[in-house]
Amino acid sequence: MPNPVVPEEVGAVASQLAEPKPMRRGSVSERYVKCNKAGCACADHADARHGPYYSITRVVKGRTKSRWLDSEQARQVREQVAAGRKFRELVDAYWQACERWADAQLENPEAASQAAAKKKASKRRSKSRRSTRSKRS
Repeated sequence: MPNPVVPEEVGAVASQLAEPKPMRRGSVSERYVKCNKAGCACADHADARHGPYYSITRVVKGRTKSRWLDSEQARQVREQVAAGRKFRELVDAYWQACERWADAQLENPEAASQAAAKKKASKRRSKSRRSTRSKRS
């Protein structure tokens, strides 16, 4: 079967999707916490809380999974999360471009019938089948 002519829009998005890069799902959060130790300034002043503490959180099979990160890991994971979001946007754009391409094929039925004629397609005739049961039963 000859390959159809791929619209430029579909090819452009597909080439972007084909570029591998580290990515992940989830979100990075930054927290400042109170320790509740007697005499610690964090109990009285929000500006004196301990932190920042970073974590990556995502849902896996309906359960929330978290992992603590240091500040350098948090920077790197933020970039990976952003790459994951961009990837999902590209997948959506790819679907939309492919659906427009499919709609265009539906709007031009002559092209589909010409392709069938080139393949010399014909309707198949069904053969009658014999019963597999014994005639003595």
